[in-house]
Formats: sequence, C-alpha cells, structure tokens
Amino acid sequence: MKYYLIAGEASGDLHGSNLLKGLKTADPQGEFRCWGGDLMKAEGAELVRHYKDTAIIGFLEVLLNIKKIFANFALCKEDILAWKPDVLVLIDYPGFNLRMARFAKEHGIRVFYYIAPKVWAWKEKRVLKLKKYVDRLFIIFPFEIEYFRKWGLNPIYNGNPLLDSIASNAQLKIPLEEFCSQNNLDPTRKRVALLAGSRRGEIEYTLPRELAVAAKHPDMDFLIAGVPHLGKEIYSRIMEAAHVSNAHLIINQTYPILKHSNAAIINSGTASLEAALIGVPQVVCYGASEITYQIAKRLVKISYISLANLILNKGIFKELIQHDASAEKIDAELSLLLNDTEYVAEMQKDYAKVREMLGGSGTSAKVAGAMVQELKNMI
Repeated sequence: MKYYLIAGEASGDLHGSNLLKGLKTADPQGEFRCWGGDLMKAEGAELVRHYKDTAIIGFLEVLLNIKKIFANFALCKEDILAWKPDVLVLIDYPGFNLRMARFAKEHGIRVFYYIAPKVWAWKEKRVLKLKKYVDRLFIIFPFEIEYFRKWGLNPIYNGNPLLDSIASNAQLKIPLEEFCSQNNLDPTRKRVALLAGSRRGEIEYTLPRELAVAAKHPDMDFLIAGVPHLGKEIYSRIMEAAHVSNAHLIINQTYPILKHSNAAIINSGTASLEAALIGVPQVVCYGASEITYQIAKRLVKISYISLANLILNKGIFKELIQHDASAEKIDAELSLLLNDTEYVAEMQKDYAKVREMLGGSGTSAKVAGAMVQELKNMI
C-alpha cells in the first residue's frame, strides 16, 4: 500500500520517522512519500518538501508568509493527486494538515491523523473538522480519550511516541566524560541546557534571554541545543550579540545535553516533555511577537502550556510566559533548580507520575500496526 505522510516541524519528523519504522515492519511492501525532514528521509520515505521550508509560527508570521504558505498548499495537493496514495497520514501540524485532510477527503483519499491537534487548548471547533474529514484519529495523551469521546469520536490510543524516541536514542548512552570530551567541556563544572525552540522566531525570542542568564554565571557552562536544519548562523549571530564566553553551541545532541545537564531552560513544546521524561529539572520560558501573544492570550483556554504540566494538571515546573520570561525571573527559578533539593525532589516525583501515565515504549510500532490493520479493513 502507498502511504503519504505530512509532518511540518522537527518533532513531527522525529515521530514520523519512528512511525515509518513500524509501518515498514507491518507492511513490508509499503511505499512511502512525505513532507518531513532528514529523519523521515533516512527511513526510506521519498521527501517532497523539508519542514524547514514550511515551519511558520505565530499570527503575524503567517500573514507575512502568506504567499509561501499558499504555494505549499498548491504543491502538496498536486503531488498527492499525482502519487495517488492509499492513505494520507497527517502528523500534528494542524494549520496545514487540517486543510489537507479536507482536500484529501473531497478527493476520495482515506485520511489518518496521528498526534491530534490540541483542540482542547484552543480553536475547539476544529474538532468538527476532525469528525468530518478524518477517518481514524490516533492520539498520544491519555486525557484525550475522554475528551474526544465527548465529541462523538472514537480515538485510538497506544501510548506516547516520545518514550520510543528516548528509549532508542543511542546518544543517551554516551557517558558524561565522553560527552564532555567530544564538546570540549570541563566535566567538573555545572551545566545548564538551553533549548530555545526549533523555529527561527522562537529562537530569536528565547535565546537572548537564556544567554542573559548565562552571563550571570561565568562559573557554569550553558549548552545551546542547536537544531540541524537551521544551521549555525542564527545561533552565532545571537551569541555574538550577547557577549558571553560560557555558552557552547552543540548541534543535534539535544538528548545527551539534557541528560548531562544539572538543569534546563526550555522553550515550551515537545522539548519540555522530553526533559521531563529524561529527568532534568527545568523552567519553561515562552514568548512571541506582541501581536501574536495578545491574540493567543484571548484564545488559549488551558491552565498550562507545557505538556507534562497538562498531563498531571499541575504546575510541576514553572512556566514564564511573554513578559514574565525575563532574564531575572528565569535566573531566580534556575537558582531553585540548582540549589533547592526538596523542590527538585518533588519535581522528580511528578516526572515519575508522568512516565507512568504515558506507559512504556513500543508506541510507534503499535500505532503503525493499528494503521495498517485499519487500512486493510477499509479497503
């Protein structure tokens, strides 16, 4: 069977690559074409468009890139019709993927959605689009089961794929001494992970604030987890402007950076859940353009923006948003993470509860098997 997958950012590429591993096992004769990234391409899918050319975040940013967005829609529609897949597998990325779901459904193509849009957070009416245009919905959070059932959907839950990504990551097995040697670090110094996001807008907002904190602690090393698709230029420019000597850019080693850090300062998103599963104490800081923030502030209806906090419905770690995401407030929280043992011990207990609620590894294989079986039942 022919599978057309669409992922629009780094986390989608990661989950898409693990899903592809499972699909190749469950359907050895399967053919795969995708919008995604290097990881999905490495799993054998023919890559049509890289997510670095499609990832746009924020209301203002969307308006500024509207021509590019419509060009991507047109290319994707044309390519889907030409390739004639048996199923379109949409991975997160709702702004793009919900439109593609409608297009595919209108052209008689089966639609599976993996990693549901966070409709429980905002734009709840998107549930109606899921009901109308999606044939099977595969979710990754246990609290979503009851939520979607209330809307008359019957979602399929097989755990969370991040556990697979962490369990299979060879970099996490690298010892501290080797990690430090590879990156010219002193293993006796404290280390703080800086995860500023995977999009240019996120990095340009968050990284200067993180580096302002680094400047306050010349006795510690601050490790910038660089994402490979953006290259070094954006990081180097911001680092030069910050004038700090204890910040180190390390590309494509996010998991070992988290594992070998004493604390982490993280832009909200998948990374904050990854940090919780790996076990590093963290503070989340998040911001966007003022226009984007003011619009989102009026639309978002959840108590927390970080997935681990949402899973437990509890402030496991501090979230500093927009105007609260100052170097002073981030630094105050970092001091607690590095020095308050009781505070960190309570955070670790909550991390353990999150891991328990998400279940064990093997999610990607289970989801892939379920997709293949559902598709066979439909053909």
